[in-house]
Amino acid sequence: MAAPKILVIPGSLRTGSLNAKLAAAAVDELVRADAEVTRISLGDFPLPIYDGDLEASSGVPKHALNLKRMMAAQDGVLIVTPEYNSSLPPLVKNTIDWVSRVTDGQEGRGHVFRGRAFAIAAASNGRLGGTRCLEALRLVLSACRALVIPSQLALSHADDAYDEMDRLKHPADIAAMQSMVRQLIDVAQQMK
Repeated sequence: MAAPKILVIPGSLRTGSLNAKLAAAAVDELVRADAEVTRISLGDFPLPIYDGDLEASSGVPKHALNLKRMMAAQDGVLIVTPEYNSSLPPLVKNTIDWVSRVTDGQEGRGHVFRGRAFAIAAASNGRLGGTRCLEALRLVLSACRALVIPSQLALSHADDAYDEMDRLKHPADIAAMQSMVRQLIDVAQQMK
């Protein structure tokens, strides 16, 4: 069976982001598990704040279409997001909102969220590790009719979770990452 194609999307643009580090650790684990991985930055897909009037007058922005097409070329998607005020950061929610509006050829709105596996992860300095944000993200993706795998990673005390090479250093965190990656790959291969 061909290696599954997995897209990794860090939901933070901040320099030194703990979530960008978690996304990088996930990429390494996915590669070790023989996945073909593409990691992007949402900074390369700038989108205005979603506005129905803007969509009606100008259509869906080209970056939303390009991101949708990139997602469509994958078997699975991993979104790694920070938690803002116990929920999703605007960057992640706005991206999902715009991508869900894309119609492309014969595909209707939101079609890209179906037919591929999604995994979610978060890193936070707090003890909950972004769990509340992951609940919100799971709800939003499920509303888009995405299949979000049960296994997720909420990395608590993330300021002390990485070694000097930015790899996860605690055995429980490593095991949680491996479990999530394995389930994402398994479900993505089943959906092919």
